Amino acid sequence: MKNYILIVSTFFLFCCAKTPKQVVVDSSGDPVQYGTAFTKVPAAKDAIIYQVNIRAFSTAGNLQGVTARLDSIKSLGINVLYLMPVYPVGSLRGFNSPYAIKDYKAVGAEFGTLEDLRALVNGAHSRNMAVMMDWVANHTAWDNVWINNKTWYQQDASGNIINPPGYSDVAQLNYNNDEMRTAMIEAMRYWIFTANIDGYRCDFADNVPFSFWKQAVNSLKSIKGRQVLMFAEGTRNDHFNAGFDFIFGFGFYYKMKEIYAGNKSVTAINDINTSEYINANDSSQVIRYITNHDVNGSDGTPLEMFGGKNGAMAAFVVTALMKGVPMIYSGQEVGTAYRLTFPFTAQKINWESSPDVTAEYKKLLAFRSSNAAIRGGQLYVYSSDDVVAFIKQLNKEKNLVLVNLRNRAIAYTLPASIANTIWTDALNGGNISLTADITLQPYSYLILKNQ
Repeated sequence: MKNYILIVSTFFLFCCAKTPKQVVVDSSGDPVQYGTAFTKVPAAKDAIIYQVNIRAFSTAGNLQGVTARLDSIKSLGINVLYLMPVYPVGSLRGFNSPYAIKDYKAVGAEFGTLEDLRALVNGAHSRNMAVMMDWVANHTAWDNVWINNKTWYQQDASGNIINPPGYSDVAQLNYNNDEMRTAMIEAMRYWIFTANIDGYRCDFADNVPFSFWKQAVNSLKSIKGRQVLMFAEGTRNDHFNAGFDFIFGFGFYYKMKEIYAGNKSVTAINDINTSEYINANDSSQVIRYITNHDVNGSDGTPLEMFGGKNGAMAAFVVTALMKGVPMIYSGQEVGTAYRLTFPFTAQKINWESSPDVTAEYKKLLAFRSSNAAIRGGQLYVYSSDDVVAFIKQLNKEKNLVLVNLRNRAIAYTLPASIANTIWTDALNGGNISLTADITLQPYSYLILKNQ
């Protein structure tokens, strides 16, 4: 730890001219802590995450536009806010991508100021929501302030800095360079102290070495008095070993696409429930979703991908309740019917488009939040080719979920252990008596709890 402090202090002296005037640095090299550490960061299994596409979120497309809607986000049942990048966007060779970072330690003028970011974090904390920032460790913009440190970047045989395959607007960082790694960790620590955030969603995590993630996560989680959430956008089975709390459920998303578009068997989800949790421990979770900023533009909206409003809601029921932690993307909760396409500047979300969808999301997420068995109970699966069927049980609390993922009525035969039992409708109230067979209407679902 002492060596780390000496390295960070040396690096800070080198970079101090670029530090914003309002940030005061203490003797360790970290900024003096702004605000008070948030004490209600949820355990990973209890998280309900909301991804904020800042540019599309409001007419202004800035941080203030997000702060103005914090009550609406909270009312959904959200307890973790994940902000897409807030940093200045590079222009050299650029496409206006927020993932082409010009300066890791600044707020981009289009998004606002450091004070705007602090106001958003304060507002989220006052509503018992943690805040994660997006972190882009694989590459920088070509006009990033680091670019003059040529050895910090990968180079070709002629000594030219290279870009990641397929991404000409950014320069590939060199993780064999210890100075760069130290600077990266220092910059990640910077926002925890400077804006009082609670963790990071780490972009393109599969392309960054395990050794760095282990080093970075250890450093961030060693900050005294802080509970830091770390989320890897990746599928490598060593991310949990590096200390990440969450990984991205790519496999689940693509399997759901196959089920809807290709009429594949619903039972294929069972294998995903196993494969995505390799190396997981009791506190590790997979984040599951039916849309995000990438696939919304490339693949389509949930309504396009999953059979309209009813089909998309059925897909989200499985996403939110079966296994893992649900993530909602900006506008998903109002049934946004148009794509928010890169670079996310043209389309704005109509927050009044589908209040019926919003109401159903609120009921569903309230049930998840109030039900310990759903969040952390044992999973027992009884799915057929067309119906997702499972029980989640923790101690005496038991829930039965049946979801028809087809756009036609499906007859489902209940297993003997469930047939001829009586349950309570978890979302709508009242009792439901089950016999040996049940017919589920197109894209319908039943969420039941024991009496």
